[in-house]
This record gives sequence, structure tokens and C-alpha cells, in this order.
Amino acid sequence: MKSKLLEWFGVITAIIYSMMVALNIGIEFVGFLLLLISAISIGYWAYLGQHRGILFLQFFYATAGIIGMVRWY
Repeated sequence: MKSKLLEWFGVITAIIYSMMVALNIGIEFVGFLLLLISAISIGYWAYLGQHRGILFLQFFYATAGIIGMVRWY
């Protein structure tokens, strides 16, 4: 159950992040924060399930989230 919760929490936060950035309404910092949270959630899910490709991808998404927050702050 914990695994499914992590997976879907990460998916939902990534969807919200995408919409926040795409709408360009001045809440990009919060959007990038959600990207970081999503990457951590999905990364942990991938680690638990031994999905190494997805885990590797989440490191890049987390990095993009951090860069986005630094640049928009």
C-alpha cells in the first residue's frame, strides 16, 4: 500500500507542477518545489521496487527542480 501511495502522490504532484509552469501565472517556484517533491516520492517508490531506470531519471528531475527553484527565486 505504501508503494502505491508513493507512486500516485508523485504522479499527482508532477501533474500539478506541469500545469503551474505551463500556465505561467507567477507560481513557478511552487511548481518547481512540487517537481522536487514528486522526484523524491517517485524515486523512493522506484528504489523500493528496484526500478533502476526510473530511479536514475528521478535524480535528473530532482536536479531540475532545484535549479528551477534557484533561478526563479
